[in-house]
Amino acid sequence: MENVAIKVKNLTKVYHLYDKPIDRLKEALNPFKKIYHHDFYAINNVSFEIKKGKTIGIIGKNGAGKSTLLKMITGVLTPTSGNVEVNGKIASLLELGAGFNPEMTGLENIYLNGTIMGFSKEEMDERVDAILEFSDIGEFIYQPVKMYSSGMFARLAFSVAINVNPDILIVDEALSVGDARFQAKCIRKMENIAEKGVTIVFVSHDMHSVKKFCQHIIWIDKGTIHESGAPLEIIKNFMSFMTYGLQTDREKKILSPLVKCQTLVTDIPMINVLHLDSFGKKNALIEGIQFIDKNSQPISTFIQGDNVVFICDFTTSIDLHQVGIGVLFKDPLNNEILTFNSYMYGEELDFVEREARTRIKIKFKVPKLHPREYIVTVALSEGTQLNHIQQHWIHEATVVNVQSVDHIDGCILSLYKNEIEFSYE
Repeated sequence: MENVAIKVKNLTKVYHLYDKPIDRLKEALNPFKKIYHHDFYAINNVSFEIKKGKTIGIIGKNGAGKSTLLKMITGVLTPTSGNVEVNGKIASLLELGAGFNPEMTGLENIYLNGTIMGFSKEEMDERVDAILEFSDIGEFIYQPVKMYSSGMFARLAFSVAINVNPDILIVDEALSVGDARFQAKCIRKMENIAEKGVTIVFVSHDMHSVKKFCQHIIWIDKGTIHESGAPLEIIKNFMSFMTYGLQTDREKKILSPLVKCQTLVTDIPMINVLHLDSFGKKNALIEGIQFIDKNSQPISTFIQGDNVVFICDFTTSIDLHQVGIGVLFKDPLNNEILTFNSYMYGEELDFVEREARTRIKIKFKVPKLHPREYIVTVALSEGTQLNHIQQHWIHEATVVNVQSVDHIDGCILSLYKNEIEFSYE
């Protein structure tokens, strides 16, 4: 355990569920020990290790068992079987305001929480100024916390947890509460304590935050570890599963499509994308893509303001209705920067018959994106913008490079000269 912060081994939590309240009494009094309950495994035989100084993300849909797992790690719940070993002092934000006495003032609750974490009054005296400064709730610190809004609870609870210098910080959806300024402040603080070597277990439905903070991700589903590994790969799979109920096929060098894939006759060399990471129903398949310039020459470097044509060839084994094609540009950190699809502009194909081979061309003006490389995701679907079936989604179809047209670039997106006007009075 010298280099391990948390070790979870064969951890299980079982709840007895009864169809009716009276069944609990019947079971307790039955002389023949008749069973009236059925078992629900909130966590079922979960094992993993977290090294010291690492930031680990735990993701999963609501009810997957994430909070139950954290409560057993922090000692709030007792496991049915298995064990948890923790090496260091834990500060946790499982439920904001949990452990606060509503009748006590904010200041009194600071000392109460400090006592629960094992700190003496003298040790909390050394930390109270930093807690008050971070929480920034002013004179309300002397008022009973039952008067606090959820945002004020968030400020105080988060401030107490991160300013007691824990060895391990556990955060369960805490950053989703509070205004934008407070969330940004919390993120900066978490980055700061991560740099100091504090082990962080971070639970969130915000995949951008998870990607930003975590070096490793554990995906919990139905009380078990569904998958774990590098953030980018796990999040891609999780998002496709949560949105479409489909999982990503990875690193498939030989794809077995439902149709014979033949490239359309063309003078333009297309990028073959069939072997790339993808998911979807696969009743239609994207065979090839390409970006071309005004001279119909393939390009991978765009100049801001240029007119570029995106080409996509696809085949289908069934009749398709309301067919949409979408393009998404992401930065190297996987942040979604730019997207356009045929549903957005009412340009979807009404019908494509089975066995057809179709080419879609999309002409667009390169926005004034920040000059850098962008990863291009391409997707083929049928339906509408709000309700569609994903047929073939390719995570990283290609990479393009955007170059500046005038070397006047600001943030992610700037404006062209004809899109802005200054006046002085």
